[in-house]
Amino acid sequence: MHAVAFSPDGRQLASASDDQTGRLWDPATGAAHVTLTGHTSYVYGVAFSPDGRLLASASSDQTVRLWDPATGAPLATLTSHTEPVDALAALTGDSGDAVKAMAFSPDGRQFATAMAKGILQLWDPATGTAHVTLNIGTGSLLAVAFSPDGRLLATASAYVDDRTVRLWDPATGAPLATIAGHTGPVLAVAFSPDGRLIASGGVDQTVRLSDVNAAEPVSLLGLDAPISKLAWSQDAIAIGKGDSVGLLDVVTR
Repeated sequence: MHAVAFSPDGRQLASASDDQTGRLWDPATGAAHVTLTGHTSYVYGVAFSPDGRLLASASSDQTVRLWDPATGAPLATLTSHTEPVDALAALTGDSGDAVKAMAFSPDGRQFATAMAKGILQLWDPATGTAHVTLNIGTGSLLAVAFSPDGRLLATASAYVDDRTVRLWDPATGAPLATIAGHTGPVLAVAFSPDGRLIASGGVDQTVRLSDVNAAEPVSLLGLDAPISKLAWSQDAIAIGKGDSVGLLDVVTR
């Protein structure tokens, strides 16, 4: 399983899997009540729109699919590349066109996708069109996140010669800042609830807290395994590392 996401009302849990499907679960019973079929390779990400009316799934088959989470019905298939996927790459999930991560903006009017080949796209979910496409050219992008106010977009670079978090203007796609400091590929990013800090983690087994306005690290936590996922609540950060999840108490005010 590559990713999970709760619906805004907490009544559904979506998951993404190697078996080319997504699933919708009832958190109260643990039962899967809908299987989302249609992708032709690994499903790497799932995300609910802020109003809960859309579910998006991202796959190494080069597509993002939109679903009705109430019924599991497919609504749209979005793709920006027409060249065929190499058969072996599709089988192994190593295609450079694989969509590795996605995130909805807080107002639900756009969502971002990050691709293994270093392409960042911003989409209008109402029309299914990409209004910004950026070829960052630094290798794999494995994580993307909007700030709580929707004015910033962060990407994490997993390219061995980059190792940065970058901040963008999601309205225009303009680059705003680059946060350096990691000594290995960056695999996860998450904004604090007030939007003042951003947490990043990766292969160097550290979690770094950086000031968004100054674009520089302010805190460092060394751990014992690569950091693959981060999620920030009001007063703690959930850290996915190896086969475990830890909690880091933080104070942002």
